[in-house]
Amino acid sequence: MKINSISLISIVTILTGTATANAGVMADLYVGGMVGAGGQTLFTRDDNKTDSAMLFGASMGIDIPLFRLEAEYNRLHSADLDTNTGMVNAMFKVPSTIIQPYFGIGAGLVFDGKHKPADNVEYSLDSTAAYQAMLGATIDVLALPIKFDIEGHALYAPNIYKIDATNTTPDMLQYNVRLKMRYIF
Repeated sequence: MKINSISLISIVTILTGTATANAGVMADLYVGGMVGAGGQTLFTRDDNKTDSAMLFGASMGIDIPLFRLEAEYNRLHSADLDTNTGMVNAMFKVPSTIIQPYFGIGAGLVFDGKHKPADNVEYSLDSTAAYQAMLGATIDVLALPIKFDIEGHALYAPNIYKIDATNTTPDMLQYNVRLKMRYIF
């Protein structure tokens, strides 16, 4: 009977996630890195151009029981567009055990980029507002201060540059799947 009780308590402890080193802490600070791949579409009145895209980035934030707030930097690259983004994200976590789903939104800037289309004219990107939505799941590595996130992102930035001799200003939609690794302090 004693072995069954100890086994039951151990299983309940592991499933509720209280076996981690930070069990009593209400807020976790973290830093992380990410890689991702997906697509990118530039929209103009006359034409839409879609390319495959990849990204590399870093994040830092605070993880509290039902929410996560973070600042992130991303370097986005496609066949003819390179740009940087700085975003502030807010995520709502669905209460769960080892795998924890979440969804969120973010706002920030697209800045310091270059677009070189097929006509070999290079355009510098304007710093402009950007907005994103995300859906993901966190996988908690028990007894280690590491978490992995698998996320789907959609980032929209209007009027990223002006095409010379016209009033055309393309919009950008960047969508990707990311793998993040976060180190919890």
